[in-house]
Parts: sequence; structure tokens; C-alpha cells
Amino acid sequence: MKKSVIKQYQVAISNLGSVKDRVTGKVTLALSVSDRRHRAKIHFLRDTSIERVWSQVESILAAAPQHAWVRIEVVEAVQRQKLNSLKQNLNDMFRMNYWRRGVSFDADFKTALLEMEINGHEFFKPSKQHKVGKNASESWIDFDQIKKYLQARDDRSAQGIEDTQYVWTFVTKGIFSDGEKIWPLREDESRGIGVRELTNPREEINSYLHAGEKFLMRQIKDDGQFIYGYYPALQRVLTNYNSVRHFSSIYALLEAIDFTNQNEDVAKAKLALQWGIDNLTFTKGDALFAVEHNKKANDEVKLGAQAMLILALCKYQEITTDDSFLKYAQQAFNGVTAFRQESGRFNHVLNVDLSVKDAFRIIYYEGEITFALARLFELTGDEAVKQLIKETLDFMVANNYGQYHDHWISYAVNEALQIFSTNRDYMSMGLKNVFDHLDFIEKRDTSYPTLLELLNAAVKMTDTIKATGNDDLMEGYDLVRLRRVWRQRAEHEMATGTFEPELAMYFYYPEKFVGAFFARHDHFRTRIDDCEHFLSGLINYYNYKY
Repeated sequence: MKKSVIKQYQVAISNLGSVKDRVTGKVTLALSVSDRRHRAKIHFLRDTSIERVWSQVESILAAAPQHAWVRIEVVEAVQRQKLNSLKQNLNDMFRMNYWRRGVSFDADFKTALLEMEINGHEFFKPSKQHKVGKNASESWIDFDQIKKYLQARDDRSAQGIEDTQYVWTFVTKGIFSDGEKIWPLREDESRGIGVRELTNPREEINSYLHAGEKFLMRQIKDDGQFIYGYYPALQRVLTNYNSVRHFSSIYALLEAIDFTNQNEDVAKAKLALQWGIDNLTFTKGDALFAVEHNKKANDEVKLGAQAMLILALCKYQEITTDDSFLKYAQQAFNGVTAFRQESGRFNHVLNVDLSVKDAFRIIYYEGEITFALARLFELTGDEAVKQLIKETLDFMVANNYGQYHDHWISYAVNEALQIFSTNRDYMSMGLKNVFDHLDFIEKRDTSYPTLLELLNAAVKMTDTIKATGNDDLMEGYDLVRLRRVWRQRAEHEMATGTFEPELAMYFYYPEKFVGAFFARHDHFRTRIDDCEHFLSGLINYYNYKY
């Protein structure tokens, strides 16, 4: 690496403020370097002056490739606590992978681990009884794995760390560079510690959305099926599959292609669409149905999958003007009537013989199908589609669906107001759907991409309501707060759910995951539907804001 680049890093570190611990008189830096193909190599460097420590930094970086990803962090706020206290903290932690501090098993930092070393290798493991989102993680320290890792990292024995009485926890301040630009790293634990500060949100979001489109496109195999997902912390590929997520991911990919103008990728999306029709649908008479193939139970037909099939088919025609799939969209609409009850309610899940399996499965389905039908009507102008949209929305109003705070309801109402522009009942339902949920959204510390999707549709909807002269419906709501939470949520999703290089570098084959989105609380799971929700949310945010 060039000396001039290393000098820039030195200046950036000096701009962070004091680097010396005033009690011990020591400077402790953590240097992480990745060649993009392999997990970062971490060096804890400690001495009595920044000059001596920086001399070590220079020696390591001089041998690094010019394009290497580099994190340099100053260790600070060191706090001693009993090992048993740490164990109890982990046991009580509700979500796995939410330990957000570094840990050293000795006072001199010879056995120190960064927060992302711990999480990237999953050194703190959840109990076998832990169910994501259901109960406490009861996490525990895998000392055997840590000792093997420290031996390999430093070529020095870490035996006996499980017998120490105390540990030293710490946080860091620092910088990251991709070899071209330097970013300061966030220091706020609740808002994405250790990832870049968005110094230019417009540029940063736009850049990552281009990477996100490429990542999702790369997940389509040669036959058109997706690689379903990964557990990057465990180096595992997920092998389940789901028809809802297949078609919804195509829809999001088409949105992303439309955003990036990478039109050469349309062929890959078309391949995936055709694979889905060939492998995840069947016909009965003049109706086409999306089917869920189950290994452990009978196959089933979901209203949500039917909606996603229609959405993907419509989006393909919208951005390509190729109507070769239109017949399938019309046949899929014919299939929607098989889900209807006389009351106007939908049955949610059918058997493949179209008998009812589950009258209710999940609250999303009504919103999904209404949004899909609205998109189909805009494409075809079919009055039968319009009538079904109206009947479904009227049913949702009568049954107070605004209480569910579902992003698909917001999508459905926002889209329906392009068709029924003066319907105040639909407007009122849409407003309740978001504004009664703002407290939850504002306080939510995790990534939760569907909340951004909800806010996107709500912001658009409030503008539509104003434009149609129905401002009185919003007199009891705080529109300023809505806009503020909207921006905060978009930037929060970037900070807490994206595999930016400064995070990806702590997982296997880091470059592979840049552009992906993850669920931290589930082994940093990245699945095609995770990417779908993040992409759709951020694309619609970017398009409407910028």
C-alpha cells in the first residue's frame, strides 16, 4: 500500500481526538485488513505512544494490497467486569448477535476481540432452545472456538481464558477505507456502531442500491431458480424455498433494474420469472395458481403467492413493454376468485384441489392481493379487476384493517387512490395504518425494512390526500413527524441492515456479500426476501425523496 494513503489514515485517526488512555498511559489500536476475498486479519497494537503504535500500523499496511479494505480503531471506554457478570449479560440477551462491545480476557489486550470478530465468527452462541423473536437467546461463550481462533490469529496460546476472574469490555472509535475514500465509523451502539457515518446519504444510498441490484441478480442460477440465502456467520447456504419469496424477489429485482438502468440484467429476471411459472404454478381451466411445494406436508396454494405472481408479471411488462407474460397475469387474476368467500373475505390458503386449507394464515394477504390487483388494473384497465379491488378495500374498511399497521395495506391504499381518488374511507384507513404506529417505528432499534416500506407509501399517500383537497382528514396527525421518522428510518436501515464492506470484511468471502442485506438476530441471515424488502424500501424512499 502506498505511503501517501497510509499517511491519510494517520491524519484521519488524529482527527478523532485523544488516543491515549489517561489511566494506563497506553495507546491501543485495532487494525483490520481484508483483501476482499478473505476474512479480515485483526491486529491489536499497544504501546505507550501513538508514534510507536503507528510504526507497527505502517509496517502491516505497507505489505497490504492497494485495494484492501482497512479499519483502524482506537480502543476506549475500557471497563473491567467479572466474567460471570458477562456470562449473565449474554444469557439475558434477547436477540443473538446483539452483543455490541469488544471483549479482552486480559488487561493487556493480548486476547482481545472486536465486537465484529465476535459476531462474525459467532463466538457467543445462542442456546439450542432459542427461537428467533420468541424467547431470550441465552447466549454463551464458546471458549474452545475462541482459543483456536486466537492461536491462529496471533500464533500465541490463549489457554486458560475461561478461568479468568475478570474480562475487559470496550468500545472503539475509528475509520474505514476501501482504498479510495475514508469514512468515520459510527459510535452509537443502538444505531449501528462500527459502520460508516452517512456523510452524503443521497450518494451512499444510491451506491449501495446499485450493489444490491447486482447481488440479487447474482443469486439467480443458470436455470432461473434463486440461491435462497446464506448464514454468513456459519458459512451455510440455505436450501429451503418459497414461492412467495421467489416471485416477490423478482418484483424487487425488476424495481432495482429500473432504478439502476442495468437493462442487460432483465434477461436474468425473465429467466427467473419463466422458471417460476414452469415450476411454481399450475393451471385449472382458465386459471393459473402459484403453488407452494412442501417436503413435509401437502402442497398448498397461498393468496400471498398469487399476489406476488401477479405483481412480478405486471412489473416485468411495465419496465420492458414486453407483453409476453400478460396472459399469465390475466390467468392468475382468474385464480383469485377461487379464494373468495361470499362475505367478501378471502380464504388465505387452499389445497391444490382448491378446497380450503386455512381460512386465515397471516394479515398481510389482503393488502398484498389488493396492491397486486391495482397494478394489474393500471396495466389492463379491466373493469372486473377494478370491481374486485373496490370490494376488497370496502371489506378492509368495514373490518378496521387500519389497526394492523401493515406495509401492504399502505401500498394497497396508496395505489388504490390512483384509481379511487376521492374515496375518503380508504384515505382514513391508510392514515390510521401508519400514524398509530409511529411510536413503535421511531423507537425500533433493529433493522425492520417493512417499516420503511410502510412509511414510503404513507408519505406518498399524504401528498395524494392533500392534492385531492382532503386535508381535513389529516388535522389530527403530525405530518412533520412523519417526514422526520421517514428519513431516520431510511438511514437506520442502511446502518443496521447492509453488508457494507466495513462489516462484510469479518465474514467468509467478504466481497461476495457486499450488496446483500441481513437479519442480525438470525445468524446475520441474508435471504432473497431480506434483499427484496430492503431494496424496495430504499428504492422507493430514494425515488420520492431525491
